[in-house]
Amino acid sequence: MSSVPPEQVNSQYKDMSSMFNQQNPAASASSSKPAGDDSKPPLPKGVVLDKDGKPCRTCTSVASWRALTKQADLKSANSNSTSTPTSSTSKMTTPTAGLAAAATPSPSETPSDCPPDVEELGRSTWTLLHSMAATYPEKADAEHQANMSGFLKFFSKLYPCWVCADDFRAWMAHPSGRNQPKLGSRKEFGWWMCEAHNEVNRKLGKKEFDCRLWEERWRTGWKDGRCD
Repeated sequence: MSSVPPEQVNSQYKDMSSMFNQQNPAASASSSKPAGDDSKPPLPKGVVLDKDGKPCRTCTSVASWRALTKQADLKSANSNSTSTPTSSTSKMTTPTAGLAAAATPSPSETPSDCPPDVEELGRSTWTLLHSMAATYPEKADAEHQANMSGFLKFFSKLYPCWVCADDFRAWMAHPSGRNQPKLGSRKEFGWWMCEAHNEVNRKLGKKEFDCRLWEERWRTGWKDGRCD
């Protein structure tokens, strides 16, 4: 949900780590051309393919998505230029250089009125999940626990970034049972959610959040009054 290590996806799994912010090595675009196919340029680094083999927008960062769009535009321009008489040098070098440049994502942000990329989707998702933990009952009865358990089960199947969803399910299903949702109380659930988020932070090489402070961050506000 934002937001896995650089070496795992075309040497740049960086801002797309597991749960809610990741890219799957098997599903991401290869950095080399398919064997026997010299007509298709490599997809930009960081582009993740959906299960139907097409680029997955909610699984890909906005920088990589824009590089993909730019690449497609340049390819179209190149195709049009071949049907128009021009110098052979212009045909061979300009489009090729443009496609190479397009394959490298550049940092950018998603405008507020555009579909979210994997990173924005991940940040928004963590806000929702932590807020749900913050408003969870101090002591949850059996029905409430069952409802939350069901939500997490279906959420992990329906999350828009399918590789992120798969990863979250795999994390919760750890053979040791240590990652199963802790739903007995607000304290347990909030701590569990914090640990789930820290799992992503560890994979990204980011600083882990001190879970002792999760209630200040997500429920009561900081003691220094900055949230009041």
